Amino acid sequence: MTDDVVRGSVVTHEGQKLWPPPKIADPSPPAGSKAAAAVAKKEEAPPNYFRETLRDSFMYTTGLGSVLGLGLASPNSAFTTMVTTFGLAGIVGYHTVWGVTPALHSPLMSVTNAISGITAVGGMLLMGGGYHPTNIIEGLAATAAFISCINIGGGFLVTQRMLDMFRRPTDPPEYRYLYGIPAAVFLGGYGLAAQTGAYPDIHQMTYLAASLCCVGALTGLSSQKTSRIGNILGMIGVSSGIAATLGIVKPSNELLTQMAVCMGSGGLIGTVMAKKMEVTDLPQMVALFHSLVGAAAVITCLANFMAEQPHFDTDPAANVIKTALFLGTYIGGVTFTGSLVAFGKLQGLLDSSPLLLPGRHVLNASLLAGNIGAMGAYMMTNDMTLGMSMLGATSTLSAVMGVTLTAAIGGADMPVVITVLNSYSGWALCAEGFMLDNNLMTIVGALIGSSGAILSYIMCKAMNRSLPNVILGGYGTSSYAGGQAMKIEGVHKEIQVPDTVDLMTEAKNILIVPGYGLCVAKAQYPIAELVTLLKSKGKTVKFGIHPVAGRMPGQLNVLLAEAGVPYDIVHEMDEVNPEINDFDLTLVIGANDTVNSAAEEDPNSIIAGMPVIRVWLTKQVIVMKRTLGVGYAAVDNPIFFKENTHMLLGDAKKTCDALLAKAKEHYEA
Repeated sequence: MTDDVVRGSVVTHEGQKLWPPPKIADPSPPAGSKAAAAVAKKEEAPPNYFRETLRDSFMYTTGLGSVLGLGLASPNSAFTTMVTTFGLAGIVGYHTVWGVTPALHSPLMSVTNAISGITAVGGMLLMGGGYHPTNIIEGLAATAAFISCINIGGGFLVTQRMLDMFRRPTDPPEYRYLYGIPAAVFLGGYGLAAQTGAYPDIHQMTYLAASLCCVGALTGLSSQKTSRIGNILGMIGVSSGIAATLGIVKPSNELLTQMAVCMGSGGLIGTVMAKKMEVTDLPQMVALFHSLVGAAAVITCLANFMAEQPHFDTDPAANVIKTALFLGTYIGGVTFTGSLVAFGKLQGLLDSSPLLLPGRHVLNASLLAGNIGAMGAYMMTNDMTLGMSMLGATSTLSAVMGVTLTAAIGGADMPVVITVLNSYSGWALCAEGFMLDNNLMTIVGALIGSSGAILSYIMCKAMNRSLPNVILGGYGTSSYAGGQAMKIEGVHKEIQVPDTVDLMTEAKNILIVPGYGLCVAKAQYPIAELVTLLKSKGKTVKFGIHPVAGRMPGQLNVLLAEAGVPYDIVHEMDEVNPEINDFDLTLVIGANDTVNSAAEEDPNSIIAGMPVIRVWLTKQVIVMKRTLGVGYAAVDNPIFFKENTHMLLGDAKKTCDALLAKAKEHYEA
């Protein structure tokens, strides 16, 4: 009776009823294998509170000491005021961005793109001449204003298009045109006050209002209900900033015409680009807009150096201005070319695989050393020729560095690249604010810089990797043990569309996990219709989205919203994993690395420790892929060979269309 097979076949024995037999324990190892358990045990070591507190203490000491050092180095009260503005804006940006719901991370990237068009203010402050520029400085300034407005026009329209996708038929009506009332009252009131010339402080107060509206643009993204109001506040903020700059410059009618042509044509080009953009092209569009911010920063810094250089010998704040000029040029150069390379990879113009040049780290270190040397020579002299030569040198070196850094990053890490470039553009804008002593540019730059930095942190945490590891084209996660990866053996089981539909109709709770393959195949439309059909038959259907699914944060949320999937059934990884055992069936569509069980089962896997959606713990799993090939991380996926997994191979769009047709046929029979 100790044999499980014999015991299971016996109904009675010696007059005793023995049916049903006791449940046989599963002899197979659990999802968390011994190796994974060892990793978990290692991660759960008792915390060293003294070391953690000491580390925090050193961090605060460094921060406070830095502020004290800035106070000692401050050339005047204007610099101190600007540092105060920068610090407070950074804190506001930090807390504001953390409040943005993950589903709206794509609109967040887009709206920060739009408000980064505030770089136009820098160009406007340096513009001159009549109907056209009359010298190099004015020409560069006009160019900066022109390309900045491409960002403004395109960024806000792209954001609006995305946010409108999240609207549901049951949502209450919106009367957004009524927000034109506060905009008209504010701008009209400012215009009247500025025209009198009796209120010199009205310009800075308008800058403050514009800055607060830009903060409101980010705050509005805390929920779908307020997101569209946030976009409107962003438009009011940028418009108010431009209006206040006009009040400060007081241009002649001829110069005003030049400004209108430059900025109007830029805005028109951006609007046309945004209207023609496909939702699947969103990541590359964001990258392209980032490049414009970088280019505008470099151009404005070069123009401002030529304008301010004659005054450096007598200006007590000359070193501050020169430092901001150099940093703005350097960051702008990296942002410009890095964004173009990212655009090329995302658009398919360049190979998406990492370009691992021999000695690339030495090359990047040499480029950085060259920039530092150029800055040293630049800061030690006020000579126009040498200064321009050094700025030209850092423009070139930083541009090359942007190429070498971004080319070494593979397609799977593009979400981090996009967010890092977003952060770079913000810091470049901050440098312009210090350079021009402009509060608006400093505040908006701090908001954008904080936004990109926080999103980069979220993306890296979702891959269990450090930011330097991603940016420098690193290999493996923070938990990667470095040994030989576990050998995956077994035979996969294939399934066809009819049997898949049978499983769907029998299941009560269904989870759908989409990946980048869904984006490429544009399979969101039949899936959305299939979900509607299943829900109408009493099924509970949810989507599980991994933070790094797609090619930029929140891209899959936008794609599903475009197809009409209600956002309240689209959940984040941290929301579906706790209830993963409750699902009867999981459909994995075009996802691989984000559902790879090797992250938890094999410490020698290069994705060890990466948080993944634990689809293998659901009762049945159907993986829809074109082939059995690996994902971008080039790691075999053990779930393909698990007992409860079936592979439905083929093009995602055609397969989803077939599933929809078969499901309709089943329910109509």
